[in-house]
Formats: sequence, structure tokens, C-alpha cells
Amino acid sequence: MRILFIGDIVGKVGRQAITTYLPKLKQHYRPTATIVNAENAAHGKGLTEKIYKQLLREGVDFMTMGNHTYGQRQIYEFIDDAKRMVRPANFPDEAPGVGMRYMQINDTKLAVINLQGRAFMQDIDDPFKKADALIKEAQKETPYIFVDFHAETTSEKNAMGWYLDGRASAVVGTHTHIQTSDNRILPQGTGYITDVGMTGFYDGILGINRDEVIYRFISSLPQRHVVPDEGREVLSGVVIDLDKNGKTKKIERILINEDNPFEMV
Repeated sequence: MRILFIGDIVGKVGRQAITTYLPKLKQHYRPTATIVNAENAAHGKGLTEKIYKQLLREGVDFMTMGNHTYGQRQIYEFIDDAKRMVRPANFPDEAPGVGMRYMQINDTKLAVINLQGRAFMQDIDDPFKKADALIKEAQKETPYIFVDFHAETTSEKNAMGWYLDGRASAVVGTHTHIQTSDNRILPQGTGYITDVGMTGFYDGILGINRDEVIYRFISSLPQRHVVPDEGREVLSGVVIDLDKNGKTKKIERILINEDNPFEMV
């Protein structure tokens, strides 16, 4: 099984990068499943039903979310019916949506789990205990278990990777929008990367217009985050190859921008 995962899609520029590059990436890598993190896809915060359906038409098979899951009010109207989406599983039970779903791929299932960290983020349920419960449930159905851990600190992400080594097929970090170069296979066969990176406006800060962000650091005054609708693009992702036992054989980073153009071989 081969999984193509694309990191945090931010706004219109990020969606345009999907339109531009996803067909080429799928042609080149021939993934079994294509998953994206879409929690910033609508104007930099949240997801609308229109964009959810647009991403599916573009060739995305499944979406994970994060701390901005409920950033667009209309998500309450469709999240329970969105069968190709998961939100962090350790949100309180009252939160709409679910944290794990299965993708049916021919005669095989892929479990997709979304979790959110707690360090420097909102105080929600323990992601480690929730991971224990969900993976135990998933192992009854399939050896293929993919985890998107949406967290702030590298230490918490590292801890989750090691904690799930040998139990999850892959643990990929999202949320901080900067791709790390530590992709590796842990000793018990779990593919890991601290942060996949983001897909969006290349010349900003985390996909946001840089001027407001810089001024906020200089002045310590609140600033409205502006997500540009046009500009140079960056696409960040990973390709993960799994063996028949659900262990990672290879994890490869993808980083596409004008300085690192994607070329079909």
C-alpha cells in the first residue's frame, strides 16, 4: 500500500496548489490512498462543504483536520455526513464528527486516525490514551493504521511517534506548517515525520501574509491574519510505502515550490 499525504492546505493558494500538482503527483507516485489535512482550507481557518466536495473532485480520497475544525460555522451542518473526513478524536464526545474512519481499498481497509496535541494548545482529552483505544479497535479490522497527529511541539510529536511505534503504520505530524527533515522508520516499523509542512502561500509566514505577522511580533498587538488569494505556491507532503503487515518500508518527503520544482521522471 502506498499513501500520499499532503500537509495543511491553507486557503485559496493552497487549494490551487492541489489543482496544479495533485494530478501530477498521483500520476508519478500511483498512491493507493491520497489524504490531505484540510483544517485551514477555507480562507485559512476551517472547511466548508463546497471546498470539501471540491477537494474530493480534485482527487483527494480522505481529509484530516485539527484545532480549526470548527472554524467555519457551516461545518456543523455536514461534518456528521462527511464520510471522508475525521477530526481530532480526543475532542470531547459532544463535538460533532468522529476521530477514526476506515477507507475501503479493494479488499483491504486503511484506518485513518486524527489526534490533537495538548502542549501549548487547548486542554482536551489525552491523545495518548485515545490512541490506545482507537488502535486497539482498528487492529481488529486491519494492519494498516495511519495517524495524523496535529500538535504544536516537536517533543509531543516525537513522543507520540515512539509511543505508537509498532502499532501504527505511520505517524505524521501536522499544524506547525514547516516541513521537518526527520522522516524515518522507527525500530518497530512505524513511519514517522515531525511535521509534513503546509500547502499554500510560499512568500508568507505559515501561509499568512507576512506583514501583519511581523507587526504582531514587533508591537505585541493583536493583528488580523490575512491569507492571500494569490501568489507563489508551496506544496508539502510525504509518500509512505507499507508492506503486507502494515509496516513502513519507505517514507519520502515531497517539497514543491519555485526553488524546488516538481519534475516528472
